Amino acid sequence: MRGTPDDPDDLVGLLDHAASRWPDREAWVFDETGQRFTFAEVAAHTDAFATALAGLGVGRGDRVAVMLRNRPEFPLLWLALARLGAVLVPVNTRYRELDGEHVLAHSGARLAVTTDEFRDLLESIAPATAVERVLTVDDLATGTETAGTGTVGTATGAPSGGTGELPANIQYTSGTTGAPKGCVLPQRYWTTLARGLVTDFPHIGADDTVLTAQPFHYIDPQWNVALGLYSGARLVVLDGFHPSTFWHRVREYGVTWFYCLGLMPTLLLRMPPEPDDTRHRVRAVSASAIPAELHAELERRWGVPWYEAFGMTETGSDLRMPPDEHDDFVGTGCLGRPAPGREVMVADGHGRPVPRGEQGELLLRGVGMMHGYHDAPEATARAFHGGWFRTGDLATMDADGRVFFVGRTKDMIRRSGENIAAEEVERALLRHPGVRAAAVVGVDDELRGEEVKAWVVPATGTGTGPRGADAANTGETTPDPAELAAFCAGKLAAFKVPRYWAVVDSLPMTDSERVAKGALRTDDGDPVAGCYDSREGRWR
Repeated sequence: MRGTPDDPDDLVGLLDHAASRWPDREAWVFDETGQRFTFAEVAAHTDAFATALAGLGVGRGDRVAVMLRNRPEFPLLWLALARLGAVLVPVNTRYRELDGEHVLAHSGARLAVTTDEFRDLLESIAPATAVERVLTVDDLATGTETAGTGTVGTATGAPSGGTGELPANIQYTSGTTGAPKGCVLPQRYWTTLARGLVTDFPHIGADDTVLTAQPFHYIDPQWNVALGLYSGARLVVLDGFHPSTFWHRVREYGVTWFYCLGLMPTLLLRMPPEPDDTRHRVRAVSASAIPAELHAELERRWGVPWYEAFGMTETGSDLRMPPDEHDDFVGTGCLGRPAPGREVMVADGHGRPVPRGEQGELLLRGVGMMHGYHDAPEATARAFHGGWFRTGDLATMDADGRVFFVGRTKDMIRRSGENIAAEEVERALLRHPGVRAAAVVGVDDELRGEEVKAWVVPATGTGTGPRGADAANTGETTPDPAELAAFCAGKLAAFKVPRYWAVVDSLPMTDSERVAKGALRTDDGDPVAGCYDSREGRWR
């Protein structure tokens, strides 16, 4: 099924439609630099980059790695590559030699575009990959590297028609449980996501101003760009998420809707209340994994409803809380109902639906999802069952079809025959006023199979790293692990209370503001060395 000029199924159609319908309307504002673009200017700059890339031989199917911070050239290059039928490979700006090499080599990118900040890094990595050239955005903008220098691909010109299923991205996952995998995302992935946010809640339109604070190499700013092109809404791009100034920017730009996820809601609540907290134009906030115990407080603090939303890099936007049901489910952890174009099933280990109310794995299917994992047929086969995508999340579905999150299948701890959802223990810890962030993992234990280990970041002050004995001397700014264990014992069954405790300055995070659990599980040496052992009442 192809899109129409008024309802495109590809990014090129979105861009052309926006430039034709709202040429003089402000499309983008980049907060850090003050740069502003109308929709007509976005189209013109996109065409200029497309011409420069085509001059280098970039054409349909070619993969181009882009390593840029939150600056206009990132979305412009993305749209330019889409116009050529080429594929964007976003590179995390936190990556260094090994993780950067993995993405470049695995993706098969033959051209990399960056700035002087990362050029040396990419050039040092390039010999171990298929990358033939590393250029800066200034090189492309001036055309100094596009003439008489050979090609990095076989140019085929701009594709015409039926481009919705052409790959637009090889988008690498955040790697919360293992090495990042490259999701092959078609152009229809982005138009499906944008369309759902316009035709369904939150019904974004041309009078809206939306805001994004995540890095552009993550999917959120990209689908916000697609949303703006589809709806005519103005997009404000921050250089990153800064809890102390976030709501100031929301008020300054008259933002009417934004999306956040991970630790962002908790970190915002940690900021001191201000007289202007409820003085803004926001009509709704969408967020993933809203801490259930903080949901009502978030709404009271800023005087606006927060709506749960569920999605994945592999699948896009999948579940959301309908506005007419919101009030009855605040603080319940309910994910809502399927988004437009999505079907949902809660299934057993054989892919069969479980009875309503029983726990199973959340499965999804529908239009605009990833084609599969790049160059990973076995991983792709494991991810799909009979056309359904296996999310790896445990959930229940009530009698009326609403979905409730339970935990990650890969984030369950098996202790003395009991299953423990790490997320449940983390939620309990975050209710303690002395805890800013927490992560819970399982560690091997000869007697019980696994024991529960908690990593805790103090709410104020700083921790001292894994050696908790020193942390115990930092005074009231650092929570006492023995007191935390007692606190958990009052909230959870005894078998769920962590035995081992580490007080740290920070946790390794993905760009989706989730804890990189894989990094916590790959510590060298004894995983409980330097931890407080609440069973033995001593530091190990």
